[in-house]
Amino acid sequence: MHVLVTGGAGFIGAHLVEGLVRVGHRVRVLDDFATGSRDNLRYLAGDIVLIEETILDPEALRRAMGGVEVVFHEAAIPSVPRSVRNPALSNEVNVMGTLNVLMAARDAGVRRLVYAGSSSAYGSAPAAGASPDGRRVETMPARPMSPYAVAKLAGEHYCQVFAQIYGLETVCLRYFNVFGPRQDPNSEYAAVIPRFISALIDGRPLTIFGDGSQSRDFTFVGNVVAANLLAMMAPLVSGEVFNIGCGQQTSLNELARQLGQIAGVTPRIDYLPARSGDVPHSLADISKARALLGYEPLISLSDGLQRTWDYFVEEDNSSRCRTGARRFCNTPPEGERG
Repeated sequence: MHVLVTGGAGFIGAHLVEGLVRVGHRVRVLDDFATGSRDNLRYLAGDIVLIEETILDPEALRRAMGGVEVVFHEAAIPSVPRSVRNPALSNEVNVMGTLNVLMAARDAGVRRLVYAGSSSAYGSAPAAGASPDGRRVETMPARPMSPYAVAKLAGEHYCQVFAQIYGLETVCLRYFNVFGPRQDPNSEYAAVIPRFISALIDGRPLTIFGDGSQSRDFTFVGNVVAANLLAMMAPLVSGEVFNIGCGQQTSLNELARQLGQIAGVTPRIDYLPARSGDVPHSLADISKARALLGYEPLISLSDGLQRTWDYFVEEDNSSRCRTGARRFCNTPPEGERG
């Protein structure tokens, strides 16, 4: 079927585009490359239609929606720290942009819109609303702690209202700390796993904000792609919100240990003051997604970390070999092959 992926040049969006193409869908990508990268789509150039526009342009969205059956709304300005620094930009793109996408989808007769939500919406949700082991449950009251979290939660509410009032089917997926290949380690707002891997490859200390006891439900991007493919077809789920995670709690200290083990080193860690807006702990209850979407996280944290490490080492390999920094090289430099 014809599908549109907003933000399809971003880290998650590009993996989703690749998954959709792989199973035979005709894919349009709308991205203004404010945070996305053309490099993420370089292997898909002949398989997609690329529309270089912004979700802040209603007319561009109207043109992009023509003949589309399902929209995956991945476009956003990510990062809690970035939203703390610039809440107006977070609101403009993540709230007004989402409203623009919803209105264009409604007007174009799109059947379903799958929205990329965020586990940050839970924020400091009270333990009384969690499952007995502290997992975040979709029925908990949301208490967002950052402008980014507020904006993503507002997007969910707009999706539910459009499902109720206009009959546009919407499904909201609350992602829990997604990681994987092609995630940018160099941004000021880079996620923790690519930052850790980049530091380990370079032999630098890992940076942890806080004491490292804070924990996350790290979710390999392949699991998120699978959840989106399920959400586009599952019956009787319009207006619903689903946690998409692995259901496994890992502290940053433990994450550093596991990545150090993969790298074959004992990581050095620099502990810095905790950042404003960061949530201490986040763990998904995925029973609803299992029951109604058929979702199952098939790629474990350890497997995902190994795949991600291998990707970054391979990307780094040729330049390191040329400069003689061969710690993680698998291929000898020219002149040393025998």
